[in-house]
Amino acid sequence: MTFREINSKMVEATVLPGQRLFSQRGAMLAYKGDVTFTPNIQGGQGGVMSMLGRRVSGEATPLMTVEGSGTVFFGHGGHHIHVIHLTGDTLYVEADRLLAFEGTLRQGTMFMGSQGGVMGLVRGQVTGQGLFTTTLQGQGGVAVMAHGGVFELPISPDRPVHVDPQAYVAHHGDVRNRLSTALGWREMVGRGSGEAFQLELSGSGTVYVQASEEKL
Repeated sequence: MTFREINSKMVEATVLPGQRLFSQRGAMLAYKGDVTFTPNIQGGQGGVMSMLGRRVSGEATPLMTVEGSGTVFFGHGGHHIHVIHLTGDTLYVEADRLLAFEGTLRQGTMFMGSQGGVMGLVRGQVTGQGLFTTTLQGQGGVAVMAHGGVFELPISPDRPVHVDPQAYVAHHGDVRNRLSTALGWREMVGRGSGEAFQLELSGSGTVYVQASEEKL
């Protein structure tokens, strides 16, 4: 296990010879051992096309490659950190929420319209998350950031999950998403909470939700 949660806002990562980690630049708090940090210009394991996709959309997040032998402590901005372990499936997560991930995972970029069609595009505009999202596929650990901590909600074919788009962090599994409206009598008379849109996730998998509606 590469990542170990030290507390709610810091993780410890074990770096071994011949292996590598990727992290958000500026996320290293301290380290022990013979460890090197190198700016990454190829967008992780996804290569140049992954990087170009994000730069075209104006959503690139600078990464650094971590290699060597030792222990590194990561944290950023005092945000809460949650570790997700992938076992061959794909994680969909916004790039600015990625703190660090193992080099065994392949990074890619997915156009939001390919999940949910036009509504996927609307979701990107409404949530401010943009039209692209990052994908991480394979086996390995991912440390993501959130406000107020993260809780996991299982998604099953007979039990879709509805999430406030501002509280959405990530999801994985065979999941479809679409933006739905929650317009009721309270919204009609102007007394609603303002949550007129919901992100509906259906299929089989898990969605990660933060205990806040605040953006990073």
